[in-house]
Amino acid sequence: MTINHPNFGEIASDRVIIFDTTLRDGEQSPGFSMNLAEKLRMAEALAELGVDVIEAGFPIASPGDFESVQSIARSIKGPVIAGLARTSRNDILAAAEAVKDAERRRIHTFLSTSPLHMKYKLRMEPEAVLQLAIDSVTLARQYTDDVEWSAEDGSRTEPDFLCRCVEAAIRAGATTINIPDTVGYALPADMTRIFTMLRERVPGAERVIFSTHNHNDLGLAVANTLAAVAAGARQIECTINGIGERAGNAALEEVAMAIRTRPDAVPCRSNIVTERIMMTSKLLSTITGFDVQPNKAIVGRNAFAHESGIHQDGVLKNAATYEIMTPESVGLTKNSLVMGKHSGRAAFRDKLRALGYGEIGDNQLNDAFRRFKDLADRKKVVYDEDISALVDDEVVRGNDRIRFVSLDVHSGSRGPARATLELEIDGAVSQADATGDGPVDATFNAVQTLFPHTAKLVLFSIGAVTEGTDAQARTTVRLEEGGKMVDGQGADTDTIVAATRAYIHALNKLLVKRARTEPEALSA
Repeated sequence: MTINHPNFGEIASDRVIIFDTTLRDGEQSPGFSMNLAEKLRMAEALAELGVDVIEAGFPIASPGDFESVQSIARSIKGPVIAGLARTSRNDILAAAEAVKDAERRRIHTFLSTSPLHMKYKLRMEPEAVLQLAIDSVTLARQYTDDVEWSAEDGSRTEPDFLCRCVEAAIRAGATTINIPDTVGYALPADMTRIFTMLRERVPGAERVIFSTHNHNDLGLAVANTLAAVAAGARQIECTINGIGERAGNAALEEVAMAIRTRPDAVPCRSNIVTERIMMTSKLLSTITGFDVQPNKAIVGRNAFAHESGIHQDGVLKNAATYEIMTPESVGLTKNSLVMGKHSGRAAFRDKLRALGYGEIGDNQLNDAFRRFKDLADRKKVVYDEDISALVDDEVVRGNDRIRFVSLDVHSGSRGPARATLELEIDGAVSQADATGDGPVDATFNAVQTLFPHTAKLVLFSIGAVTEGTDAQARTTVRLEEGGKMVDGQGADTDTIVAATRAYIHALNKLLVKRARTEPEALSA
């Protein structure tokens, strides 16, 4: 059986559409805000990964959100570009305007349907909610043939009412019906029951794509996603690294590799180029400043590590004894020792392309190459991880308002530490001197002098990019202001410089966060 979809044509029954909401639901995570340049870079990576639909944002949320969705719609080719909207006319018109220039576009509108949400959040009667669902889909269809309707808190919605709402949305013109487990409450058996019921009971169900959107509050987002697919859902809503509200969303990389690794149990196919998974995961970590935990499935640094002697023996004899997928299948490459102090600019550009940085402007390339040469003079061995860490400031964060220029620190056991710091702020270079209880405190005081702010430092941690005493330090700084948290990262062979870069990265993210406003009752 096939479904004829306005944006995808005839869709075979074994085809699964991957709907990525990293830039929308993922960005709602505390501290995960991205600026326009970062969103565009991430959208490009998602397109190269093979994502079918990119939910680019929530246009009504703020002028910045509208601009980012519009920019992605105008520049990213291949995937369908979706904008999220509540059921209000202004939301839908904003989404329609933001995505109108996309090669392929979608409006995604949602409405709560559970008794709890209708009573306490919407304060509406079921019949009014039903009519609002019809009206919103009808309005959205005036601007695009591809409309997705979501029953927020669908997993806790009464079955009969859910069937009525879905039927009404289909009749109004929805082409995709999404049933979110908004609060991560469901178990796999619930997903099986819900999607089986809808496909069997709702008139017109055979004409639409059913979608599953699962949160990870009970650690079951991926399991629930696979259960929904087994029950007939053919669109999976997910995020890179599983980021998202609270405990996050179903992780794209886990879903994609489950489909690839277990065709016997999940007889479906997606368009994901799995060899680009690791590259995309690392890019998101760089942009957001949040690393995945070491034991994270698929993309954690221990995902293909074996310490047990028995396991090591088995892997050496036959990797399949303890590895159900190959590292290469997700794009994991071994450390490269090729680059060094004698490497030229052309070789450096090729290396950046291989690491997933794409085409880089000449100015950014020159700045990154200068930092690489400085690093090669200080380190005996330059790894791929070293190169990725040092170019992040010049390439990924090249449009930040605040940029590090130089730092001179004097510290020891005989008196207060002193720091002389130069920053470029909105294109102008300024210098400040400050003292403090140690070099980090003195440096952060200098940042405060140059860029006054009220943010509080709530986390400061240091790790190493690679091994050895000459390894680059990777520092994480978390700032909190008015209930909003952001994380920043920086890397350098000098730990204090790395800390300064991390602090500046966090401040730049805070500036993005300040400009963002959350509309009432935003969820999904």
